[in-house]
Amino acid sequence: MNITKTKHNDKLTITVSGRLDTSTAPQLETALTNAFDGIKEMVFDFQDLEYISSAGLRLLLSANKKMLDAGGTVIISKPNQIVREVFEMTGFSDIFTID
Repeated sequence: MNITKTKHNDKLTITVSGRLDTSTAPQLETALTNAFDGIKEMVFDFQDLEYISSAGLRLLLSANKKMLDAGGTVIISKPNQIVREVFEMTGFSDIFTID
C-alpha cells in the first residue's frame, strides 16, 4: 500500500493505493497520527485503492469520529466499483460522503 498526504489550509487529502486490509491498516493508522491537528476536512482519495477490509473500515470509522469531535468532516473520494460496493453493503455509504 502507498500513502500520500497533501495538506492545503485546513484540508488534508490522503491518497491510498493498493490494499487496505489487516496487514496494511496499521501503516495508515501511523500515517494518521497527528494528522487531525487543524484539519476541518479530511479527504481519502481511493481512486487507486483495490480493496478494503473490515480493518480498513474500522480505521475510517475511528478517523470519522475524531473529525466529527473536532467539528470536521471525512469525505471518501473516487472509490472504484468494488470499494463502493463494500461501502454500500456495510452501510458506510450512509455514514460518509462519497464522491
